[in-house]
Amino acid sequence: MPARDIAIVAGYFARCPLGGYAWQVLHYVLGFEELGFETYFYEDTALYPDCFDPVSRNVPAPCDRGVDTLGKFFSAHGLGERWSFWEASTDRWFGRDSETMRSVVQSARLVVTLAPVTRLPWVTKALRVFIDLDPGYTQFRLVQGDSVLREFLNEHQRHFSIGERIGRPSCTVPPGGFEWLPTRQPIITRLWKTDPPSPDAPFTTVGRWHEERRDVVTPDQRYGWSKREEWQRFLHLPRLAPGPFLLAMDVAKYPHDYDLLRRHGWEIVDPLLISADPFRYRQFLWTSAGEFTTAKDLNVRLRTGWFSDRSACYLAAGRPVVTQPTGFEELYPVGRGLFAVDTPEAVAKAIGDIRSAPAEHSRAAAEIAAQYFEAQSVLQELVSRL
Repeated sequence: MPARDIAIVAGYFARCPLGGYAWQVLHYVLGFEELGFETYFYEDTALYPDCFDPVSRNVPAPCDRGVDTLGKFFSAHGLGERWSFWEASTDRWFGRDSETMRSVVQSARLVVTLAPVTRLPWVTKALRVFIDLDPGYTQFRLVQGDSVLREFLNEHQRHFSIGERIGRPSCTVPPGGFEWLPTRQPIITRLWKTDPPSPDAPFTTVGRWHEERRDVVTPDQRYGWSKREEWQRFLHLPRLAPGPFLLAMDVAKYPHDYDLLRRHGWEIVDPLLISADPFRYRQFLWTSAGEFTTAKDLNVRLRTGWFSDRSACYLAAGRPVVTQPTGFEELYPVGRGLFAVDTPEAVAKAIGDIRSAPAEHSRAAAEIAAQYFEAQSVLQELVSRL
């Protein structure tokens, strides 16, 4: 039997070993495995040296906890040492050693880079594919003269974006000199199947509350990256819709916001207690009735078509999702299991509908995940475009 083609996924996991990053990487690696590739994950600290330890909460921190999480998570899914991590400052290797990994990379047929965070060395004959995970932000960086990013992207032959509407007439994101092919987050849906939630389960979400450093500013507009601005619009939601509502977000860093949310009926939990372990992260989604979350102002106003990989995991678990429209409502069916709504009143109605017929909306959510996000289908479409 001939050897399988080798695929390499280069990305971000050990440097910030949180649940969302862990599952995102795993879905790509296992997805390519299901397509018949022999797949490896590679990461290093050459471009971005700082590591985050979600237990000590230190940054910079030693990479050891992240590497340990990566190794155990891959082993739990039958991947053994199909990974390699290089700590550039100390020249330490974890997982596959440098000699072995060099040989693997030089034999690879396909290299897929998730976001501009890891520059994989030693590539010789592989087709290099870049996946844009920050639609809008990436393209504006190019237009505004980010030469390091442009050099990074020029090392790849194909460029995809999870902003599936970029390039369409009604999406005003400038392409920045590259052709952006549409793709979406792959999900291994069998890993998310579970029992129905309890009747009193909360609507939840996991994420970062506030981030100013990535706002996009043009001569006549500011597009916000922080979700904090959008959440202010839904402050009164617990008074309008049947709860409870639980946010796993770092709101406690902002005491005024924390007190304001609590007074309006929101429950808040430290996100690191949820995300420091990938399996605990999944369990948090499983114990939810569904997700209510906001989207970044940039994706809402520019209608990039962005859809969260976390939200896709909720759907795969049979947990309905209620979120703001970004253009994804033109791509996926909405109204059962998935709702694209932009006012507190519309959100309250959607949540009321879900609460009144939970089994129906749970089935619809799982069906959407299977039809639109199943990793094998998503990645087969990507490969077919190569």
